[in-house]
This record gives sequence, C-alpha cells and structure tokens, in this order.
Amino acid sequence: MVFLFLCLAACMRRPALARAKTDILVMTNGDRITCEVKNLEAGVLSVNLDYVDGTISVDWLKVARLESSALFLVQLQDGSIYAGKVIGAETLPGTPVKLTIQPEDEPESLTVNRATVVRMTQFSESFFRRFSGKITLGATYAKGNSTTQYNFGSELDYQQSRWGARVSYNSNLSSSTGAETATRNQIDWSAYRLLPRPNYFVAGIGGFLQSSVQGIQRQTSVGIGLGRFLKNTNRFHISVLGGLGWQGTSYVQPEESQPTQNIGVALVSSNLQAFIFKKTRFELSATVVPALTVPGRLFAKTNASYYLKLFGKIDWNLSFYGSWDTQPPPNFRGSDYGSSTGFSWTFGNK
Repeated sequence: MVFLFLCLAACMRRPALARAKTDILVMTNGDRITCEVKNLEAGVLSVNLDYVDGTISVDWLKVARLESSALFLVQLQDGSIYAGKVIGAETLPGTPVKLTIQPEDEPESLTVNRATVVRMTQFSESFFRRFSGKITLGATYAKGNSTTQYNFGSELDYQQSRWGARVSYNSNLSSSTGAETATRNQIDWSAYRLLPRPNYFVAGIGGFLQSSVQGIQRQTSVGIGLGRFLKNTNRFHISVLGGLGWQGTSYVQPEESQPTQNIGVALVSSNLQAFIFKKTRFELSATVVPALTVPGRLFAKTNASYYLKLFGKIDWNLSFYGSWDTQPPPNFRGSDYGSSTGFSWTFGNK
C-alpha cells in the first residue's frame, strides 16, 4: 500500500514540473527549436513545445547545441553524476559537440563531449519531483481449458546527485480448469551510492518472494555489495554487483514439519538495458545466490522485459520471470517461471 501511495503521489505532483519553454535546441542540420527540455534517456531527448500537444522525442546525437537556464542531473559514461546547468557552445562542422556542465556546489565548470552524456533529468529541491517509474498491466485468456492469467507490475525510482534508490513489484496469477490457482508476488528494492572512483558504486539490495508453485510462503533476502558499470552509453547500460547477504524462507507446511530456513549467502547480480531510438527497449536483471552455509545449494532469479513503443508513454511489453532452487525441500518444486504480455505506462522522468 505504501508503494502504491508513492506511485500515485509522484503522478499527482508531476504537473508541477512544468516551467517556461525557453530552452534552445540547435540541431546538426541547422534547425532551431524553442522548447522545455524534460529529460534524456536511452539516447532520446524528450522536450515539450508550446504549440505541440504532448512530448516529442529528439535524437540526442543530432543535437548540435543546447541552451538552458534550468538545473539538471547529468550522468556521464563513467557513472559520475552532476547537478547543475548545461550549456552547449557552438562548434565547427565535423568536430565533436561539447557541453559545459556548471555544478551547483562547485566553482569550476566541466566540459565534456555530448556523446559521453547518457542521462539527463530536470533537477528540483522538491522531494516528489525526483520520482519516476512505470506501471504495467496485462491479461490473457484461453477458452479451450479456461486458462486465465493476470499480471501487474510497477517500478518507482528516486534519484539524487550521488545516490539513488529503486523499488519494484511484480504479481502474477494464473488459473485453469482442473488445476490449482497459482500466484506469485515479488518485491525487489535497491539503493546505491557512487564512489569517488569512476564507474564504481556500493549498493544495498533486498527482496521478498511468494510463490505457490514452489510452496514458498515468504522468502526474504537482504545483502550489500560492490558494483561497477561495465558499459554506460546512449544505447547500452550494463552493471554488475557482488557481495554477501542473508536469506530466510518459510514454506507452506506447518512450522513443526518444515521450519524456516535461514541461510548465509553470497550474491552476484547483473543488469542489462539496451535501446533503439524511439522504438524498442530491452531490460534484463539476473541474480545468482550461492548458499554459503549449505554447500552446493544455489538460488537464482531473473526478470526480462521487451518493450515496443506504441505512442506517447505507452508501450507494449513481453516479459519473462523465473526463480530456481537447486536443493528444495522434499516434495517441493525447484523452479517457477513464466511469461506475460501487457501494456506499460511510464511517468515522471522515465
């Protein structure tokens, strides 16, 4: 309920982000656009115009100059993030486009190549204006065996200049004639802080899993680790994280016959995002969790989604989810996986 409240609060406060449309974009072909720059994500610069209803998408690599008096959070390929004003000076044809970042809390400015800027969002002192996220809904039905499947997903991000946090929730329900209704609920959260060394960060992660297929009534996990951005461009984001943690699992049987399992674990997780300008997006997260206190036991989970842009901030998506345990309790299944399709709506700076 708290998570849904934050989603709704972020949505309700979004109109307050509007400001005067006085930013100037000069394109490589000479076009000049007066607008309000909203954000840069996946190589797409989103802007609002006075005479256009809605947001338009601009290829970032075709922007020759940017002039704005607004404050932005700017992330570079090396993982560093700055909060400040962004100004693009005129450049000679055939030379790399330069941008100057004037941080709020530093007297000296920083000049970078346009291609090294991978993310940019409007920056505000307001707590609610720093949220962004997405909501996904889907359903399928087959008359042959009266199979029905519902899926719901949501994600909420919060971004500061040196740290950020994310929480996501995914729920699946499947029923068919002659079989028990299967439910699966998964919550994942993470928070990270950038380190002084470029591309490195420290992060805390946690999760909750309920799976009727595997007989898991409640599985809770927490961990901490060191991460690195392997690739961070306008087309790809790849990061890895390694660390230690704890996992506790309660199964559906009475406690006297199947007590809660508490296990010390290592963890290795990775995150991949790939983009094609204004068309498609692919996201994959996978975590492998070797049990340190139960030799030979291995846990794993993954979520993958493919998004196809339809219009505005509405996407069609195809998703896959899965969780595995190499040594489940007797008579319990070691895996639960499936796929779903639906529609997604993004809000905030997503």
